[in-house]
Amino acid sequence: MRKTLLATGLILASCSAVAETAAQDPSVMSNFSYDYYEARIGASPVTFGGGFSKSIHPNAHAIVTVDSELEGDYDLAGGVGFHAPVNNWADITGEMLIRSVKHDKHYKNGEVGMEINIGVRQWLGPQLEVGGKIGHVSIDDNDDTVGTVYGRFHSTELFSIGVEGRFNGIYDDHFMLSTRFKF
Repeated sequence: MRKTLLATGLILASCSAVAETAAQDPSVMSNFSYDYYEARIGASPVTFGGGFSKSIHPNAHAIVTVDSELEGDYDLAGGVGFHAPVNNWADITGEMLIRSVKHDKHYKNGEVGMEINIGVRQWLGPQLEVGGKIGHVSIDDNDDTVGTVYGRFHSTELFSIGVEGRFNGIYDDHFMLSTRFKF
């Protein structure tokens, strides 16, 4: 409970600080869209998932994701993130998420915790994006370091496909294919 209250306080404090910064400098933007729906499928083990992200400020977004093997398990996350340009081709990102997890291997009764991560998104060309993030997950009495690397091909302005590798997550090391629809 103490972790949840601490995370909520940090989220509210950061939202007001970001809003104040934007009021002073309205030209702050990012190099990527953070308004999208995403569908994904994972291999080894086979999982299905989806995500939603919506900009709530020029440098902040709300995010919700869910993944499951469809065997009574789930990995649900929701929270806020920030994004800021490093240069004309890259953004630095970060997220604070509340996680709810139920999995036979790790959390049999369903547990709630939090994740904090930081990452980078980089354009390699007009249609090719690469990125990664590293984070800390604290659920129940377990603390883990998790990581993600990905590549994404933007075939149009509104649609992209991607490959992603997740490391040390709820479903262990995991490979995923995804489609993303910008709105």
